[in-house]
Amino acid sequence: MPGFSFAAMSELNERLTDLHARFERALEVASDERSLEAARAQYLGRSGDLAAIRRSIGRLPSDERPTAGKEINDAVAAMEELLERRRVKVASHAVEEALSRRVDVTFPAPEARLGSTHPIRHVIEDACTYFERRGFAVVLGPEVEPDYYNFDALNIPPEHPAREGFDSFWIDETLLLRPHTSPMQIRTMQNHRPPIAIIAPGKCYRRDAVDARHHFQFHQLEGLLVAEGVHFGHLKGMLAGLCRVLLGAHQSVRFRPSFFPFTEPSAEVDTTCPKCGGSATACSMCGGSGWIELGGAGMVHANVLREVGYDPQRLSGWAFGFGAERIALARYDVDDIRRFIDSDPDFLEQLA
Repeated sequence: MPGFSFAAMSELNERLTDLHARFERALEVASDERSLEAARAQYLGRSGDLAAIRRSIGRLPSDERPTAGKEINDAVAAMEELLERRRVKVASHAVEEALSRRVDVTFPAPEARLGSTHPIRHVIEDACTYFERRGFAVVLGPEVEPDYYNFDALNIPPEHPAREGFDSFWIDETLLLRPHTSPMQIRTMQNHRPPIAIIAPGKCYRRDAVDARHHFQFHQLEGLLVAEGVHFGHLKGMLAGLCRVLLGAHQSVRFRPSFFPFTEPSAEVDTTCPKCGGSATACSMCGGSGWIELGGAGMVHANVLREVGYDPQRLSGWAFGFGAERIALARYDVDDIRRFIDSDPDFLEQLA
C-alpha cells in the first residue's frame, strides 16, 4: 500500500476492516509457528500493511489525525489478540498430535525409578553399626567450629606447625570449617565423665588440591575410647574388626609410626589390599605394595586428657580418624574420589 492517501475517515475504516478480514483468513490457514510469524510480519510488521496505513495519517486533515491514530491502535490490538488466540490453538494442536503419534496413552506407565543409598553413606552406616554393637555412641556436631575445638584443645597451639595442614576455610577470626571431626572428642569429654566410647562421622574440609585421591570436602569417621586400662592392643583389635566388616573377612591391619599432636604414640593405619589380598603383586589398587592406607590413630595425648579435666595417671584412651571416601575407594574398587560427588545415576546405580 505505499503511497496510499485518505480522502476521509470513512475510507480509513474501510481499509482497516478489509485488512482485519484478510489477516483473519491468513491466520485460519496457518498451521504452525512459522506460518503464524509470516502472517504477523506481513500485516503487523515494520514493513507490513498496517504500517503503511499508519504512515499515511499525515495526509489527513490535522483535526482528523488523533481519531485516525486511535482507530489504527484499536485495529492493532484486535489483530494481536486474534494472533495470540490462534497461537494457543496451534500449539495445543501440535501437542495433541505429538502425543497421539508418539505416546500410547492407554499403555501402562513405566515403573518409577527408585534411588538408593549413596555408597559413602553405606560405609558410614556400616562402620557406625559395627561400633554401636560394641557399646559406642554415635555423636554428631557442628561443621563450623571455633579454633579452640579444632586446634587448641587438641594440643595444637597457635604456633604449632601441624596447624598448617588443617588451617583452611575460615569464617571469621575464630571460626572455621572443621578440618576433622576431632572436635567431637573434646565436646564429648567435657560434657561426660569416663568411660567414653564414641564414633563421630561427618563432613570435613581441608585446603587439598583436588585429584583422584583428594578433595577439599570429605567425610571422616572419628573414634574415641577413654577408660581405665585401655591400651594399644584394644585399638588394634577394634580396627582389625572394622576392616573385616567393611572390606572382607580376611583383612589384616598394620601400624606405621607417625606423629599427630593429639595422640602419643601415633601411627598410620594400613589394611591389606582387598583387591589383591595383600599378595603384593601388580595391582592397580595398591600399586603392588599389598597395603592401602586408611588414616591415623594412636593413644590419646595426656595434654588432651588434662584439657578436659581427666587424670592421665588414672585414665587412658585411643582415637582414630579414617576417611570414608578412602574406604569406599577400596571397598567398591573405584579409581577416582570425584566420582562419588559427580551425581552420575548410572555410576551410583552400579554400586547400589
